[in-house]
Amino acid sequence: MITAAPTPTTLASVDYLADALAEPGTAWPGGRPDGGRSWPQSLAGGASGIALLHIERARTGHGDWDTAHVWLKAAVQGEVSAAANANLYFGAPTLAYVMHRASSASSRYLPVLDRLDAATLALTRTRLAAAHLRISRAEHPLMEEFDLIRGLSGLCAYHLSRHPHHEITADVVTYLVRLTEPLPSPAGLPPWWTDAAPSGVLHPDYPGGHGNVGLAHGIGSTLGVLSLALLGGPAVPGIADAIARICAWTDHWRQGDQRAPWWPGHLSAEQVTAHQVHSALRPRPSWCYGVGGTARAQQLAGLALGDPARVAMAETAILAALRDPLQLDALPETGLCHGMAGLLHAAWRMATETDNPEIAAELPSLTDRLITALDQSDPGPELLEGTAGAALALHTVGTGRAPAPHWDTFLALA
Repeated sequence: MITAAPTPTTLASVDYLADALAEPGTAWPGGRPDGGRSWPQSLAGGASGIALLHIERARTGHGDWDTAHVWLKAAVQGEVSAAANANLYFGAPTLAYVMHRASSASSRYLPVLDRLDAATLALTRTRLAAAHLRISRAEHPLMEEFDLIRGLSGLCAYHLSRHPHHEITADVVTYLVRLTEPLPSPAGLPPWWTDAAPSGVLHPDYPGGHGNVGLAHGIGSTLGVLSLALLGGPAVPGIADAIARICAWTDHWRQGDQRAPWWPGHLSAEQVTAHQVHSALRPRPSWCYGVGGTARAQQLAGLALGDPARVAMAETAILAALRDPLQLDALPETGLCHGMAGLLHAAWRMATETDNPEIAAELPSLTDRLITALDQSDPGPELLEGTAGAALALHTVGTGRAPAPHWDTFLALA
């Protein structure tokens, strides 16, 4: 495994960013966020996400637990959502996810974690029952049934991390396998095809719905999570076949050439009918829809299936993006979702996974690029698109480690 001594310049930048987020009152006037996704228990935009930064720093000896505890207290303010629509990014599963990482170093969080975990188990069972009924009706799913941010791929990522051999983990993996099994659909449409637009609602621009490839809202997250399950989760029949079915579809729609393969972020029914994806539809190399996320999912699939050619193809894909100035210029943002931090961290994961020196050699310049962009901007404090997420990516590159339970499980990268 590629290891590196801590990088002082990078870690100094992380110290500066983390110090600016030391207290809720400094991140948000009034001590709490405003806006729809910035509720305290939101992983993407609330106190939970910033707590994750401070927990990771404390776990690796670069921060203090008092700061992490302040943010954890802020995250549990108010009534915790355990409704059926709670998910990895909001409500009880979010808080369980964050507390699990804190409890790996301090037993003080175990009683709270146990209560949150029980709520997450219950809502996962509710979500699974509804999903199986939908499949039995031979209907296409909504994205929020199976995706990472709102759906069962995200809940599966939590359970794999928290208790990989629990009954509920096997149950949710079993559902993800079933998700990939054929439905009576028009030719060329996979069983995870959704009748809605990429926004998640019906739209006249997508009269036939769409197939989503990305990690945030598409089958890419399912591919990554199933691959992680095959590598170290419950012994559920059919996982390898499910991975192979997803790979067959993504292979069919893979674009570019052997030197620079890429995948569309999503496909419309018209594109499927025409059997064509225009090169202008190549997504920027982000985590959410671009090669930052999709290449890592393909690498994990190759490792899970024992397919070195797929691993090599995935690593070639991310290398092509890292070495292409035009692709890097398409990422002016700094965050994990749409920006440089997501690409940087996915590349770090891929380099570390297979000791790939070529990918590792590209990390310093992208790290410097991200630090410069942060110095010249004010992206806000949040985890998914703001300072906290960028700081976590820089912290990981700077320390050269991300101990289990991995902080980036919520990105389906580990």
